[in-house]
Amino acid sequence: MIKQHRNRLAGGAALVVGALVVAALVTDRATSHRDADNAPAPTPTVKPVKAPTAPPAKICDNAKALDGPATAPDGAVVVTPKQDLQVLTAQSPAGTTFWLAPGRHRLSNGAFVQVIPKDGNHYIGAPGAVLDGANRNRYAFTGYASDVVISHLTIQNFGTKRGNNDEGVVNHNSASGWMIENSTIQRNAGAGVMIGTKNVVRGNCLRDNGQYGFNAYNPQRVASVLVEGNEITANNTDNWEALRPGCGCTGGGKFWSVAGAIVRGNWIHDNHGPGMWADTNNSAFAIEENYISSNFAEGIIFETSYNASIRGNTFVRNGLGKGVDNQGFPVPALYISESGADKRVPGMFNQTFEVSQNVFSDNWAGVILWENADRFAGSAANTSTGSGTLVNPSVVTTTSCNATNIRNPPYLGDCRWKTQNIRVHDNLFSLDPDNLGDRCASRSGCGYNGIFSNWGTFPDWSPYKARVVEDAITFHQGNRFFSNTYKGPWKFMVHEQGNSVNWAAWQGAPYGQDQDSVIKVTEDR
Repeated sequence: MIKQHRNRLAGGAALVVGALVVAALVTDRATSHRDADNAPAPTPTVKPVKAPTAPPAKICDNAKALDGPATAPDGAVVVTPKQDLQVLTAQSPAGTTFWLAPGRHRLSNGAFVQVIPKDGNHYIGAPGAVLDGANRNRYAFTGYASDVVISHLTIQNFGTKRGNNDEGVVNHNSASGWMIENSTIQRNAGAGVMIGTKNVVRGNCLRDNGQYGFNAYNPQRVASVLVEGNEITANNTDNWEALRPGCGCTGGGKFWSVAGAIVRGNWIHDNHGPGMWADTNNSAFAIEENYISSNFAEGIIFETSYNASIRGNTFVRNGLGKGVDNQGFPVPALYISESGADKRVPGMFNQTFEVSQNVFSDNWAGVILWENADRFAGSAANTSTGSGTLVNPSVVTTTSCNATNIRNPPYLGDCRWKTQNIRVHDNLFSLDPDNLGDRCASRSGCGYNGIFSNWGTFPDWSPYKARVVEDAITFHQGNRFFSNTYKGPWKFMVHEQGNSVNWAAWQGAPYGQDQDSVIKVTEDR
């Protein structure tokens, strides 16, 4: 069975956005959603990276990382637990700093009672300051004010169980220029955080939220986000894939249509679903030095998107929950689906899509490069609802990719998201099946890397039937594994879904993969 992810646009709420270096993030943080396409391209560091040997961001319950100032900053409005932060915000001018004293802070009754900041407001929590929605207020911080800062504050219990679907609690409207740091955002319905253009999300504990720790979407597209040094754990407590089967709407965090993101130094673990998901027309992502472990499904999914560098990350024991029940399609630590480098899409990494210097240890599978032959703009199999590719958007659209045009250029080439120009190199792939349990076997998709597609069948007017895409992804789109080190009984799926080959066949003609890599097989099964 062909694995597909169904995607839905989030209704009424803003979700996360792309990233830039810190300097640019702070110098012009008032960019509106309408200006997202004009935001500067990301310029990630070029320093060497090294995969972490331990989680780099142990934030949750870490008082040293989370505690704010014990006394109010000069000029701040002091908010006691008996006062209503929503009322004080409304009464105060833009640019006010609020210091929340220790204790449990509540808003007035009413589902839609919420704090609506003004431009430049700061909200700072003292040690022990908690803003609690008591499951009666749906959202904590909303509106379109820019340059809002929230720090050292615990924000919890907003929304009701299985509520706030595709919505979020902090920065609900994805306003621009927000900085959310050193805060605990937990046990909320929907997403804990929505992030807007030129937002910084740094040093937070995002845990136990109903759908996501963070989420990113805006109809006008968003840009320039830094997600750094957070612990993102145990999210999707409401198990939305069971509530909306095939929704593709769960995990630690998700980006949708984001122009530029830096995701660095986070610990993304134990989420019920994928750890992190970049889904549909994202571009220019630097994902580096994260520790991604024990997520129920994939560690990272990069889907129908473009131009990324995934360097120096550690992937440990991802996919063990989903993998055992997904026979026929390996559930990898890193899943690259209909994505690759394309020089026509602006931003960094548009020549080659780099997957390098990562460590993969005891995941259900390693790196899978996949392209669904039946999925393209205009096809009913395009689960990125309403979206077309970014490579020629003024001409090639979901409407123009039709039965009349599809066999002719530019439609034949440009209606597809392509898995292309991917370089998987200088990674360590380590697998000990004994550490994964008796169900880890090649017949169940455990212990695979791969490059493959499916036999094209749909729709009737598709020009991509039979082996067209299988041949393209395997032989003609510049995808290459090289200079990797393997330890353990690895196997490979290549060309066609279900075509399992051993090391010699993977290296040999006609595939020619990993020819300058080494493998030490400790066990065969």
